[in-house]
Amino acid sequence: MEIFNDFSVGLFFMQLVILVVLIFLLAKFAWRPILNSISEREEGIQSALDAAENARKEMQNLQADNEKLLKEAREERDAMMKEAREIKDKIIVDAKEEAAEQTATMIENAKATIKQEQQAAVAELKKKVADLSIGIAQTVVKKELASQDDQLKLVEGMLEEVTLN
Repeated sequence: MEIFNDFSVGLFFMQLVILVVLIFLLAKFAWRPILNSISEREEGIQSALDAAENARKEMQNLQADNEKLLKEAREERDAMMKEAREIKDKIIVDAKEEAAEQTATMIENAKATIKQEQQAAVAELKKKVADLSIGIAQTVVKKELASQDDQLKLVEGMLEEVTLN
């Protein structure tokens, strides 16, 4: 083995001293900053993980709140729709009742008007019949009572029919 043939004890100790000095310098100046930066890095990663977990929990809470608000909004919408339907039905019922009342009033007014017009027509018809009857009676009486004797007979007959109390 050639490696051991070329071995130099002086070179070995020199390299050993350089290695120890290098380790000492690294331990004195480099290890702490490296370890500190690694520790800071770990803390940063842990805080980022904690923040992500908090954000996830907050997102779940917000989602639950959103679902709750959505449910409340749906319930409120349903209540408003129910109230609107009730108002609509009440308006329709009121309108039907008012229309029925107006129709009944109009029918009553029409019946009253028809009755008044009927009574007026009957009264007018009675008047015309009476006028016509009087005219006919006058004509008949003029013909029958053309003489003085006929007039006296009629008056005497009427007096006999009328009884005194």
